[in-house]
Amino acid sequence: MTMRESRVLISNSMEQTIEAGRNLAAILKAGDILVLTGPLGAGKTCLIKGIALGLGIKEDDVKSPSFTLVNEYYGRSIPFYHLDLYRMKEVTELYNIGWDDYLMRNGIVAIEWGEKAKDFLPKERIEIRIEIVSEDMRRLYINFINNH
Repeated sequence: MTMRESRVLISNSMEQTIEAGRNLAAILKAGDILVLTGPLGAGKTCLIKGIALGLGIKEDDVKSPSFTLVNEYYGRSIPFYHLDLYRMKEVTELYNIGWDDYLMRNGIVAIEWGEKAKDFLPKERIEIRIEIVSEDMRRLYINFINNH
């Protein structure tokens, strides 16, 4: 990926999904907000792991923040904030984790289960919807919303 334009990618394995994340990381910039949606087991965390690797974060450091809601990573030059809203029960929990603060930081923010915060998402964002096509195949829809 070299340009910030909407696209559809096909992944036939976890490794390809990780590689798609690495490629996406190459075009991300500080201030980007990624909103990931898709069913359980679609590969959202796998894609985020690839993004983290592409940002210079060690693979062993990348864990899903399902129980803590937020993990912060520091790679080569841009902080990476990984939010997982799967276990969020009330939108008021967004305030408890410092939602507005994360969205305004000079880093990259990736939000799994972003649809749970749909009314609180910034107008400018990158929406990534992952669809399960078969046991091994995933379709990734990447849309740059109001990005210039």
